[in-house]
Amino acid sequence: MNLSGIVSVSGKPGLWKALVQNKTGFVLESLDAQKTKLIANLSTAKLAALDEITVFGDDEDIKLTGIFERIKTAANVPDAKADGTKLRGFFREVAPGHDEEKVYASDMKKILNWYHILKDMPLFSEEAPKAAEAGEGEKAAVPVKAADKPKPVAKKPTAAPKPQAPKVSAPKNPSKKG
Repeated sequence: MNLSGIVSVSGKPGLWKALVQNKTGFVLESLDAQKTKLIANLSTAKLAALDEITVFGDDEDIKLTGIFERIKTAANVPDAKADGTKLRGFFREVAPGHDEEKVYASDMKKILNWYHILKDMPLFSEEAPKAAEAGEGEKAAVPVKAADKPKPVAKKPTAAPKPQAPKVSAPKNPSKKG
């Protein structure tokens, strides 16, 4: 599953695809039918890349991509609006070993909502690109990390100071008696 470049933006519903990075953040496009564009400023918006999200586990954290893979093979995927006990039972199947005290019903609803958005998209069934393949052929999706900061922009060189004309002393007046 290729989730690189797919992000969740705090305060905005749905999922977004990172198109390009500008000096202050990212230009994003919604994954819904409307294809809304958004400029996410990194100083005010929090982005979470789906391929880096983990869920609290009892022993170690569980990657979201692993949970999505298990949900794909599950027989009955509940709706994101199902009650908490039904969601908890489903999550015991697809994310065994998740920390039941730290993973809330709202987290499970959000993950199922994301799954329902992504399940019919081609990127959900294709393999994630490897680092060596990203430089070959077509342009890879913009990698997004939660801690990404805009890269400093090099300042344009300022014009060199204008050379000063050499000081010329006035010629001595020959008519002056000396």
